[in-house]
Amino acid sequence: MSVVRVLVVDDQIMIRSGIRALLESADDVDVVGEAGDGRTAVDMARALLPDVILMDLRMPVLDGVGAIGRLRDDATTAGIGILVLTTFDTDENVLAALQAGANGFLGKSSDHEELMQAVRRVAAGGASLSAVATATVVGHLATTASRPRTHEPASPADLRKAASLTSREREVTVLVAQGLSNDAIAERLFISPMTVKTHVNRAMSKMHVRARAQLVVAALRAGLLDD
Repeated sequence: MSVVRVLVVDDQIMIRSGIRALLESADDVDVVGEAGDGRTAVDMARALLPDVILMDLRMPVLDGVGAIGRLRDDATTAGIGILVLTTFDTDENVLAALQAGANGFLGKSSDHEELMQAVRRVAAGGASLSAVATATVVGHLATTASRPRTHEPASPADLRKAASLTSREREVTVLVAQGLSNDAIAERLFISPMTVKTHVNRAMSKMHVRARAQLVVAALRAGLLDD
């Protein structure tokens, strides 16, 4: 059995301890370390090379967005899966975290099963974008559209990228943003999961992003989710 190695990053000891306890109740998860700030998290990630990092956003010394950026810029840690820990309704840096390269987001109020599924999904190379979580975050970002740090108007470059999508790629992108898996999208559109994967990969390439979570951000910025 393959064991998922996890680094837990949060400035609150009680939250870290609670998450560790939940994770270590599973036979296939091992918490290899804890960090209370972004700089320590980056150093520990380089030393431990975990499969997944659970990353808080609001931390001292270096915040979560900055830590994610450093991890993605370092070839040693660029491939580590990163799950953002968020309270959804108050974290306005979720968009920036996904743009920086996070693989998804997880509510701090998530139950044990949601936590385990998200960690395993990201460890396997996927993204944690549940329908409820995606709708909550996208809705929050949409309501803060007037705040330039969270949701700027689409730039000409954003619009050009979106315009390069085929109608099917645009349709698939919107469904991805709704939190649907490839299998669910395939069933909805009456096509094969492999065809869905091809459309998702092409959409990511055209939108100049590297991960499924970033595709959601790009779609939001380009106005594809406004309807």
